[in-house]
This record gives sequence, C-alpha cells and structure tokens, in this order.
Amino acid sequence: MSQSSEPVIYLEQTEQSVLVGALELFKRGEYSLAQPVFEQLVGLNSKNYIALYSLAVIESIKGNIETALRRVNASIDIAPGFAKSYLVRSILHRNQRSFHEALSDAQKAAELDPTLVESELQIQSLEEEIARLSEQSMETLQPSPEQPAQIISVMGQADQFTQAGQTDLAIKAYQEFLNIPDVDHKYIAMFNLAVLLNQSKRMDEAVALLKQSIQIKIDFFAAYLSWGTIVEQMGKSDEAIEIWSTAFNHALIEDPSNLETKIKLLNNIGRVQENLRRYDESEASLFKSLIADPNQGPVLHHWIHLRQKQCEWPVVYGTVHTQEEVMSSASPLSMLGLSADPKDQLNSALKFVQEKVGRFERMVPFKHRYGHAKLKIGYLSSNLSMHAVSLLTVELFETHNRENVEVHAFCWSPEDGTPFRERVRSAFDHFHSIAGLSDEAAAELIKSLEIDVVVDLQGLTSGARPDLIARGAAPVQVAYLGYPGSSGMPYVDYVVADHFIMPLELLPHFSEKPLYMQTVFQVSDSKRPIAATPSRESFGLPQDQLIFCAFNNNYKFTPEVFESWMRILRACPNSVLWLLEDNVWSKSNLTKSAMAHGIHPDRLRFAGRIHPADYLARFRAADLFLDTTPYNAGTTANDALWAGLPILTLSGKTYVSRMAGSLLNSVGLTDLIAFTHEEYEKKAIELYLNRGLLDRYKNELADAKANGRLFNTKVFCGEFEAALKALFQ
Repeated sequence: MSQSSEPVIYLEQTEQSVLVGALELFKRGEYSLAQPVFEQLVGLNSKNYIALYSLAVIESIKGNIETALRRVNASIDIAPGFAKSYLVRSILHRNQRSFHEALSDAQKAAELDPTLVESELQIQSLEEEIARLSEQSMETLQPSPEQPAQIISVMGQADQFTQAGQTDLAIKAYQEFLNIPDVDHKYIAMFNLAVLLNQSKRMDEAVALLKQSIQIKIDFFAAYLSWGTIVEQMGKSDEAIEIWSTAFNHALIEDPSNLETKIKLLNNIGRVQENLRRYDESEASLFKSLIADPNQGPVLHHWIHLRQKQCEWPVVYGTVHTQEEVMSSASPLSMLGLSADPKDQLNSALKFVQEKVGRFERMVPFKHRYGHAKLKIGYLSSNLSMHAVSLLTVELFETHNRENVEVHAFCWSPEDGTPFRERVRSAFDHFHSIAGLSDEAAAELIKSLEIDVVVDLQGLTSGARPDLIARGAAPVQVAYLGYPGSSGMPYVDYVVADHFIMPLELLPHFSEKPLYMQTVFQVSDSKRPIAATPSRESFGLPQDQLIFCAFNNNYKFTPEVFESWMRILRACPNSVLWLLEDNVWSKSNLTKSAMAHGIHPDRLRFAGRIHPADYLARFRAADLFLDTTPYNAGTTANDALWAGLPILTLSGKTYVSRMAGSLLNSVGLTDLIAFTHEEYEKKAIELYLNRGLLDRYKNELADAKANGRLFNTKVFCGEFEAALKALFQ
C-alpha cells in the first residue's frame, strides 16, 4: 500500500495532544468520556479520519449501526488508504447480513494492510458463512407451500433487532420460532441463536443449542467448529479437541465440498495440542492438514518449528514439500536457523516485507533535527517484562545519562505481575502503553512526542508490529537485540553491531547500516543475582568427568552440530554432555541419535528449567559450554560468561552465527572461536586434554568481570549514546 492515497493531517500541537488523550480513553474502554472529545476534534477538523473512525467504533459498540456507518463512510472518503476503516465497515455490513459487501470490505482491508490479522479472520469467517448460507439456500431455505420461508422471516426479524442493539429481542425471536411444532430448519435457528447467546456470554446455553443442531443435522460441521471454539474459550481444551476430532472422523467430512472445513478442524486441533505442549500430536495434525492442502505457508513453518523443537531429523520429510520449497518460502525467523548463508536470510526478510508490510511515506524525514537539548530515545517492544531481551537491557534503561537523554518506552507487553516487570517500567522516564492503539495511532504518538531515535527491540519476532516501524515516525530508527539479522524493513536505518559480529563482507546482506559499538554489540545486566554454586551431585553429574554443556533451546540444535558433539564425546571418553530438556520428545530423539552414533545414553544428561538465579549458578557446575550454529547462543551465551563458564563457539558468515564470538572477542578469548566444524571439534578435544588451559580461560573471565571488561553497561551506554548523537551531527 502506498500512503499517498491516505491524506496527511497537519494538526496543531494542542489538537494532537487532545487526540492522543482521546485515544488513551478509547483504549481503556471509557467510551462515554472519549466520544465527546472525538466529536470536538471532528468539529475542529472535519478531515480527522482517525477521530471519525474511532466514533464509528464507539457507535458500533453502542449498537447504533446506521450512525456508525455514516461515520466510517466519512472516514473512508477522507482516507481511502486507512485499512481499519474498511474492517469496521465490514463488521457493520455483516451485522446487517450484507455478507458480500462485508467480504469485499474485509478483502480491501487485507489488501491495504496485509498484517491486519483481524481482516484475514473476517474474510475466512465470511467466506464460510456465505458458503454455508449458499448451501442452505439450495438445500433448505427455499420456501415451500407447507413452510412459507419461516426461517428466512425469523432471520430477517432477528437481524433487525440485532442492528438496533436489541439482542434480547433477537434471542426471543429465535426462541419463539423454535417453539413452533414441526417447523423446518430448526438447526439453522439453533446455530444463529447460539451465536447470539455466546456473544451475550451465555456459553452453556449456546453449547446446548449447537449440540441439538448437530442431532438434527449430523454433518452440520459449522456447528462443530463453533462448539469447539466456545468450549476452548471456557478453558476446556481437551474437550475442544474431542469435539473437532469427532467432526474430522465423520465420514462425510471427506466430501470434497468439506475440504476447507476439514483443514480448519485439523489446524484448530494442532494449535490447541501445541498449546498443551503435545508437540508430537500437534505435528501429526498439522502434517495431515498439509497433506490436504500443501499451500499453507504459516502451517508449514509451524510444522517445521514443531519438528525443530522435538529434534526430529531430518526436519523436512515426506512427499509434501522439498527442502528447496521450504527454503524458498521460509519465514525470516525460521531462516536464521535453517541457513548459514546471509543472502538467504536477507531475501527471506525482504520477501516477508514485500508480502506482509504496508507501504508508507516516511512520517519524519531521515535525520530531521528537532533541536532538543536532550536526545529523546524511544524503545519499542512487547517484551518489556520477564523476557530475555529485557533481562539484557534493563540496566541500560536505568544507566542512560539523564543530563543528555530522555528515555521513553512504547510497550505492548502483557503484565506479568513480577517485580522485574516493575523494575523495567521504573527504568524509563516515560512509559507509554500502546497495546490498545492502532499502528497508525501509535506512530502519531511517537511523532507528536518528537522522539529523535526509535530503538526497535522486536524486529520480525513473534508479537512484532512491523507496520508501526514501517511508518518512520522518528528521524532515526535502530534495530537492536530482538531479531539477530537484517529485517529488510523500510526506514530501519541502523542495526547495533560491533566489528566482529558485522564484518565488512556482511554489509551487502543487510538493509540497515551498522551502528558500530567499539567494545561489543550486546549489553547486559550486572545486577542479576547468582545463587550459591551448586554441587555436581545435586544435578546427578559425575564428579570425576569433564562436563560439556549446551543449554541452548533445542530448536537451535541441528544434525550437523549434534554429529560434532558425538565426535567430541567419542574422542573424550571421560566426559558427558549436559543438555537443556525442552520436552520429552527432544530428549528421546537426542538419546536415540546418540545411540546411533555409538554413544551410550548415560553420557547425555538433561537439565530442566529453573529459577533465574539458580539457572545462572548452574553454569558453574559445568566445564565448557558448546555453542550451536548457525543459530548461536545469545542471551544464554551472555549468561554463561557472566557466571564464569567459557564458551566454545563456531562463528559463520551470518550475524546470528557470530553472536557468541562477538562476546568472546570483547574480552580477548578469541582462542575459543572456531570457524569450521573440524576446528570446533579439535578445540573441544584440546580443552578436554588440557584442563589447565580451561582453568586459565575461567580465570581470565573472572578477571575480566572483576575489572569491568566483561559486559560493562556504563561503558556500553556511553558508546551507544555517543553513536546516536553523532548521527545528528
């Protein structure tokens, strides 16, 4: 989408502040307070499409459908490129039972903003509803001399009540229809009534009606889908799976006309199974879905990640997709671990941006100078909570020199109720919750506050809001930590780096320019507590053997890395490999793979997840950390070194494969960086044979930490602030 079709509103500062305040009230659900403010804004500026859109939403919530339509139509007339207005109008048309108009608007919203998940769900739901009603119109809705279209009549009556906001009367109309003896099409009325009851939070009654509708029409699969969804919302995940499985196992589901429903049943089952951490069952369900329709990119990537989590090798198998097909369509995040070629990673990111991210004119010119006495830095993230990114950055937020900078958070993180979350929140001068704001409104907020530098801590990871970043709401936008690769995003100007993690030969494979730190790219938190050093016996580890460990997430393990580990164990007979146990399937598969390489299962030991302070102390029970590649340890490498455990890493050609090497390079432990599997294995074996050398590395780490050379947040912060200020000079 080009934002050239969307008019730019030049608001006075006062008007902009009023809009931001109204949007905050709107976000909190205080509609009675927000509405008169939005109306005042429209009175002041009739072109304020955001206020018109907001009024349409409020009127819709109040059930004033016609008024809402007038508001949203005015918003669209002013800003035909504002996707969310079409989505609201789609919902309004749907309430009026104008399904084809609703579908057209939902498709327009998806076209303008491909990341608007709600529009995709609306399209899917509308297509189902149109198909269902079309089928019913052929099979059951034709009026007959005996039954003169009674169901059509009651549906129209109920819709009129619903449009008027009189849901209770719509419910009553269906109930009265169902009390008529021997009336046809009761299952349709039951389904529609169940929808209304569910919307009114009368879930038990809705479920009872859906069950009855299925008793009347045993292959009424739409009822199975809705029944399972309601039951899942009630917290009964196992029951939801059972309901959807019953529908999937029905003989008539194999009818070609039910293919789309069959796929939705399988995807629902797989999604809930994964939520329940039944990875093997989820993988099997999604594989059946891919057999039914191989052209499901998100399902394919989800299935691959499930196999990676379980260390199911080879990751891609069967006749559905080839390795080449997977690589050509892989998501940017999955590509970090699938390919060691930086070209592949950049192409994947660019493809994602091309297909999923809107096209916008930059809101604030590059390196525009506001002329503030203090540089305004705004950090964007959904992970400002008990998350790896914040565990690294919290002390940076606290350390910023308030004489030189003003620090803002733009946060859409969930409240986890932890003291750490409160520490993160307190580290900022200004903390803006933007969870309830649209990308457009959030970008306007950033612009109105005249933020000089936006630091995106999210990248293309789960929960990202790329259409917020792609609007260019600040003069300089910097990528940091959250996504260890090129985002391919427009208006992300720089990526934080050092000269090891981003050598000159890597520059052509990044859309961002490097913002070089002189010491190291990664920041850390020196205040994190480490528990007392535990005994090996407490973990069931042998006292007299060398302990290799690899506490990376299991999805980072690859067959090639595991084979290197097995060769190391064969060459180092008096040693064990201590791994993180993500799940029972990865443990089983890793054990079987070790046996296939001639390694006894006892030489693999597994550790569960524990409290952060105990987790850090656990590193001290090991002798050497063996890193993964092409997806290196990031936060885990930081943790290991901070706890005093040396890391042996294998650095490749990509940014993500050079993270641990960067950390080692910053403290002069370059001997622990390998560049081939052969060198990696040779160094591990040398350290096994020369324990004195291993002890020397531990002493050097301890000395670096004691003398402030290991993760000195104050030094990093000074370098970071200086680098940012230099951009405007």
